[in-house]
Amino acid sequence: MRLPVISGKEMGKILEKHGFVFVRQSGSHLHYWSEEKLRLVTVPNHPELALGTLLSILKQASLDRGIFERRR
Repeated sequence: MRLPVISGKEMGKILEKHGFVFVRQSGSHLHYWSEEKLRLVTVPNHPELALGTLLSILKQASLDRGIFERRR
C-alpha cells in the first residue's frame, strides 16, 4: 500500500484521533503524549513529511500503516 504525502499538522490530527494529546511545541517540532501507551511522539511541523519520517512516527506511536486505508 502506498502511503500518502501529509503534513506534520495532518499527522498530529491522526495521532489525536488515536488517543494522543498535544503537549508542547519546541521550535518546529510538535510533541504528542499518549497516557494509554505511555509514549511521547515527536512530529516535525513540515508541509510534507518524508516517507522515512512518516514511517518512523508510525513506529513510535505503535500505529499500523492501515490507518491510511480507513482514512479515505
